[in-house]
Amino acid sequence: MRPLATVATGELLLATGKGGVGKSVVAAALARQLARQGRRVLLLEVDPRESLHQLAGVAPSGGAPVPVVDRLVLQSLRPRQIVDGEIGARLPFGWLARRVLASPIYQHFVDGAPGLEELAVLEHVRRSLEGEFDHVVVDAAASGHALAQLRAPRLVAEAVRSGPFSRLAARLSALVADPRRTRVVLVARLEEMAVDETLELAATLRAELDVRPALLVVNQVIVGETSAPSADEAPALRLWRRRQALQERQRARLREGWDGGARLELPWLPLPRGPELMEALSHRFEEEAVE
Repeated sequence: MRPLATVATGELLLATGKGGVGKSVVAAALARQLARQGRRVLLLEVDPRESLHQLAGVAPSGGAPVPVVDRLVLQSLRPRQIVDGEIGARLPFGWLARRVLASPIYQHFVDGAPGLEELAVLEHVRRSLEGEFDHVVVDAAASGHALAQLRAPRLVAEAVRSGPFSRLAARLSALVADPRRTRVVLVARLEEMAVDETLELAATLRAELDVRPALLVVNQVIVGETSAPSADEAPALRLWRRRQALQERQRARLREGWDGGARLELPWLPLPRGPELMEALSHRFEEEAVE
């Protein structure tokens, strides 16, 4: 089955994995290919450092949605702005909203309330899916924070039994738990720590949230010959072959330990971080998954 087909029936597609494995590149390439297939896609970044604009080839927007290509919109979300907007919209007067949002008590409450920003991000996703988009592809935080993101609705729903927060948490908990709507895409590289964290994250998702990752994307795979290095080779070529041998060992570990959905391998490409790289990798989602 083509990797794109394993996730294209979902609405919320959340890409996560160990830090530094290329989650943003994978999320951007996946979103680009979905848009090419005629889907309306919001590519959502939740990292305040705002870096996806480089891949998309657009200027940073400070949180505003930015069209990238036809049917693909990029937004670098500021969770705190979403929370402030929700609170402000529920107050009857503008002057009152400004005073509440500026008060130290409110600031301390938002800073300390567990799960509030996570709920705000997911509610933004839910509303986007009810509006103009078929898919929201989330370039999520690294493994631990992404887990917190997915856990938050259920934890809040269990802790708050009535009122608007309870109803919000219940709606979002249902969204996260529905495998027809939410698909988790794990991103890894063929390196020991990345493979360890990927397998651990997959097991935790299944054990704690009953979520089976829909797709594993192995990023920056070195392709080419895999023969053993010889003594008379140039140092750079020897290093390259050793790197290939290391990748083969980690590929075997990943193949043995992975019990999630399809697997896709993206090659390392000698391209700078930008639209050309996003375009080149996006087509790979239409290739056959690896065995």
